Amino acid sequence: MRLGLVDEDEEIQAVTNRSFWEERASKQTLAMADEMLEMIRAFAPEFDLKYNKFYIGLAKDRQPNNFAIFRPKKDFLRLEVTLDRSEEIQAELDKSGLDVMDYDVRWRNYRIRLAKGDVDKHKAFLSGLLEQAYADAG
Repeated sequence: MRLGLVDEDEEIQAVTNRSFWEERASKQTLAMADEMLEMIRAFAPEFDLKYNKFYIGLAKDRQPNNFAIFRPKKDFLRLEVTLDRSEEIQAELDKSGLDVMDYDVRWRNYRIRLAKGDVDKHKAFLSGLLEQAYADAG
């Protein structure tokens, strides 16, 4: 069998794993994603992180279930929680003291920028938000 060069229209899939994300973001922000996973496992123990090229998602039995996704950066972790937009949730987010970004209408995501210490400081609130998104996705 003769192997040729890759044509321009063929795509080479980059390997995306934890090491890929450690280089792209930081070990600190990946540790924050791990903390978020532990919160999720408190109410849904069968979930694992699923490393993708543009985000880290969630998987149950190796099947994606992205009621929340994580976008690690060098200095922060962006959490995107899939929930319908509501006045109540927005009010809670505004009151929480977290760095809340604009609501993504296309993907129905609340987007929150988490800095170092935010996960521990707001653990109860974030856990409740994740559990609500999980219940809505169910």
